Amino acid sequence: MKAIRRFTVRPVLPDTLRPLADLAHNLRWSWHEPTRALFASLERPGPAAAPGTDPVRILGALEASRLTALAADQDFLARLRAAAEDLDTYLHAPRWYQQQSGDLPAAVAYFSPEFGVTAALPQYSGGLGILAGDHLKSASDLGVPLIGVGLLYRHGYFRQSLGRDGWQQEQYPVLDPGELPVTLLREADGTPARITLALPGGRSLHAQLWIARVGRVPLLMLDSDVEDNAPGERSVTDRLYGGGSEHRLLQEMLLGIGGVRAVRMYTRLTGTPDPEVFHTNEGHAGFLGLERIRELQGEGLDFTAALETVRAGTVFTTHTPVPAGIDRFDRGLVARHLGEDGELPGVDTARILALGDETPLGGEPGVFNMAAMGLRLAQRANGVSTLHGAVSRAMFAGLWPGFDADEVPITSITNGVHAPTWVAPEVGRLGPDAPDRELWELRRTLRERLVTDVRERLRASWRQRGAADAELGWTDSVLDPDVLTIGFARRVPSYKRLTLMLRDKDRLRALLLHPERPVQLVVAGKAHPADDGGKRLVRELVRFADDPRVRHRIVFLPDYGMAMARGLYPGCDVWLNNPLRPLEACGTSGMKAALNGCLNLSVLDGWWDEWFEPDFGWAIPTADGAAAADEDRRDDLEAAALYELIERRVAPRFYDRGSDGVPTDWTAMVRRTLTDLGPKVLADRMVREYVERLYGPAATARRALTPTRARDLADWKARVREAWPTVTVDHVEVGDGLVDDLADAELGATPVVRVRVALGALGPDDVEVQAVTGRVDADDTLTDPRTVPLKPAGGPDLEGRLTYAGTLELDRTGSFGCTVRVRPTHPLLAHPSELGLVAVPEETTGEGAGVLLR
Repeated sequence: MKAIRRFTVRPVLPDTLRPLADLAHNLRWSWHEPTRALFASLERPGPAAAPGTDPVRILGALEASRLTALAADQDFLARLRAAAEDLDTYLHAPRWYQQQSGDLPAAVAYFSPEFGVTAALPQYSGGLGILAGDHLKSASDLGVPLIGVGLLYRHGYFRQSLGRDGWQQEQYPVLDPGELPVTLLREADGTPARITLALPGGRSLHAQLWIARVGRVPLLMLDSDVEDNAPGERSVTDRLYGGGSEHRLLQEMLLGIGGVRAVRMYTRLTGTPDPEVFHTNEGHAGFLGLERIRELQGEGLDFTAALETVRAGTVFTTHTPVPAGIDRFDRGLVARHLGEDGELPGVDTARILALGDETPLGGEPGVFNMAAMGLRLAQRANGVSTLHGAVSRAMFAGLWPGFDADEVPITSITNGVHAPTWVAPEVGRLGPDAPDRELWELRRTLRERLVTDVRERLRASWRQRGAADAELGWTDSVLDPDVLTIGFARRVPSYKRLTLMLRDKDRLRALLLHPERPVQLVVAGKAHPADDGGKRLVRELVRFADDPRVRHRIVFLPDYGMAMARGLYPGCDVWLNNPLRPLEACGTSGMKAALNGCLNLSVLDGWWDEWFEPDFGWAIPTADGAAAADEDRRDDLEAAALYELIERRVAPRFYDRGSDGVPTDWTAMVRRTLTDLGPKVLADRMVREYVERLYGPAATARRALTPTRARDLADWKARVREAWPTVTVDHVEVGDGLVDDLADAELGATPVVRVRVALGALGPDDVEVQAVTGRVDADDTLTDPRTVPLKPAGGPDLEGRLTYAGTLELDRTGSFGCTVRVRPTHPLLAHPSELGLVAVPEETTGEGAGVLLR
């Protein structure tokens, strides 16, 4: 028989054991080894904690007799007191943030559609969620007053298994919040706290709030599975990235609009300071800006002044390097849900739709673009690696017309990973001066542990595929703890090229079965349930791995997640990454591997493009030119380069042993990776950069924007936009005005540049006039440009034009060029190109053009 209802019966803990509940419900245990060990000792003998330890489930399974025995166990009680005191100190003692000078924000709200904090709270699908979880953990470690905001999905993402033929199968187990490390937020009278959104047709969407404690950071998760909702609204938070367009829109409204209301409710009930900065991790939560505009309109600001106020305190992080990765909705659908019959009746619908207009990006007029809205609602934006920042500036340059991509106001902060979560304890305890033999033996121990785990997972997978135990004897010899082990695990969109390794199957078999220098591969990854192309890639890989000739050397492990990853990264010798460059925004799995002494073998994309050194691993060459345009030829060339690297450089270095059996050159690379690369890839470094470069300046800008100043700034922008068509550069002179006199300009010369500009209704205080100089390429485009400010040089002429002048410094030889431009300027702008307005000389060969020095 099946139960018609499921519920959780919690144990009643004796007073001496009460701290167990606090320890279990603060997710610091997920990265604090002593606390994990404490709970693991309740589950089974031994001090070591399993990667999948779940304290809430462990407590729920304890019988009364065991609780009584524990309450009398003085050794256990001493360990419990020590863990509780350590947590209390962690939660309340000043940390890095509290020791900083300057006026940092009292609180920051961090919104993300998914959070990967622990396998015990499966609310993530891949890198975006894991990054968000690591962001919260490092913020906690540093004492940053962050409030996380997300959704609680009752089915999480999906559990992956394989069919008999290798086709991906999805299951969606129901998650009971009573079995999760979360607590319900309640009003002072004990009733559950609720937020409500208005929907078209008089409907409502209600949500309750669950809180997960991530160290010092509260993570608020909105849950629509409440009885007050109609069935359709009740299922809004059913699955991560599930459902059709309207379903996704409702999820993103609940995350953004509902999330702001959840934060307000939480701060009211707990006395926590209201956030001064709102950070949206990708565009999914972008509607939070509209809710804050609605709040400010209720305080008396008009839309434009409210928009400026919201922008000042908002940070937007983009994670996608391709337009196809951006959430987009039908404009009519957005208008219906946010208009007069929807959630934001007091906010001008036309202005809302204008925020999501993608036509400047070459998009469609009938589409609402969440990333475009996110960038328009945030004064500060960033990509997640140096290369991705450059890609993002080019991709979104249409929002700032007239500026070179390099001047688009999108910076970059390279992602990082939370070392206490991802580093094997043995690696963390390894001293920097450990002998090569000790380092090598540890690598072998971790590899052997991975082999044991892989065999168990592989047997379980084959049983799910219908195999009997009698058929699975071969799994006992899968992988070898003494063979070079390469890992590849990630989501399976086409650009990550799961099957590039299969491009030449015969050559791959030869590598796997090499008589002297064999290689073994551990592969894992999930395709999106709606991505049949990705599922075909999984099946192709699985069928190759099923071949009896190679199945002891290559395995595909289904249901890749945090629990698997924590053993996979330390146990691999090499981490493989072969995306299409530059489509990997960052790629943090290789960072986690590196922190464990695993060497990277990767295309120069994402973070690897930024920090690659030969001592840290190998760079896979990428095809360019005509070869890159032909997809088949490109993949053939890059696969061949991959095979060549493994065969001629990676494997020989691994197997080249000294008389003591230790590969000295290999261990030297491992050591350099741990000591020199490791500090760069830390999430602590990443969060510090967010605080210093984005959160702090955003808080300062938000405080400076009083209601009066916000109105003044909005009025100034409107006046500048209206007058800008009349701003022109009418005449440019360099030297004495004769271009020929500059044909033989010498290094070190300092010619004077003069320009006449017409400002129309604007005044000199509204603009800055610059000369821009640099080398020129064959098309006369300035490269590596430098700017020289020009100052007013006299009053207006008879036509009202002003003269500006300044001195150039010809400090570089070769082809040199100069032009001039006019840009708006205001002390409250965060970036000179913020308005996307610039006036330059006319595109002619006459006196209005820039000057080329040949």
